[in-house]
Amino acid sequence: MQARWHPDSGDVGLTPEEAALKERSAARLAERLDAGPPWPADCPVPMLPVAQLYLRDIPLLRPPGQADLLQILWCPYDHEPDYKPSTALFWRSATAVVDILAAPPEPYEVNYRGYVPEPCVLAPEAITEYPVSLDLSPEIRLMVEDRSRWQAAGVEVDSAYGDCPRDFYDCELADAPGWKVGGWPPWGRTDPYRRHCAVCDVQMVPLLTIASFEWDGGEGRSWAPCEDQAAAYAAHYAGQDPSQPTAVEVGSTDNMQLYVCPASPEHPHTDLIQ
Repeated sequence: MQARWHPDSGDVGLTPEEAALKERSAARLAERLDAGPPWPADCPVPMLPVAQLYLRDIPLLRPPGQADLLQILWCPYDHEPDYKPSTALFWRSATAVVDILAAPPEPYEVNYRGYVPEPCVLAPEAITEYPVSLDLSPEIRLMVEDRSRWQAAGVEVDSAYGDCPRDFYDCELADAPGWKVGGWPPWGRTDPYRRHCAVCDVQMVPLLTIASFEWDGGEGRSWAPCEDQAAAYAAHYAGQDPSQPTAVEVGSTDNMQLYVCPASPEHPHTDLIQ
């Protein structure tokens, strides 16, 4: 798996205004986590909203019945046996949501600050991606690794990949990074293995990838949206990392994938860290 980009030198060259903005952003997050007196040990911990998806924006969602809204929440604590946040899915009808909380309840403490999403607006965009090389058949994988085939197709493989066109395929064409609905799984921490529904044993499909970063710091920055390209290649930034607008971080800067049963979205979902 490609290393994630953490610009340790991000403060170099900041103007006083940019430095102040970055400091205020960090203080705002600290306030969200530290405000208020500690709760009793036996007090329930509210789940945090992670994503709210509308069918009108993402037609490939397959909700049950008349539902047209999916709300995803998680508990900001590591849960055994895999020590990751516990997730919950709620399919609803948008017209039935009438009492909207101006400020959802927040926990008085969390295992990790990366489990507290920073509110932001999603801008869904349909893209084309391909399965990572680990998901290809042995025959197709050999074809992807053959540099002469790329040359015959008139594709100029970036010299940064040297004699490893398979890396070019994985980084630039396969498995788009970032938050996404559906798509191909980002294998790498483990080899591919299929998930099956605990109720009907049907092979489950990816529903949502909750990503630590929207793009990688290396060649993977080419996946950054056109309007974010300048920020992706900037030497420094002020405030929130442009590649991490949600401030969410799972695992070791990994991804949490949610899987659902294609036969019935009401069957229990499952998740996987990759």
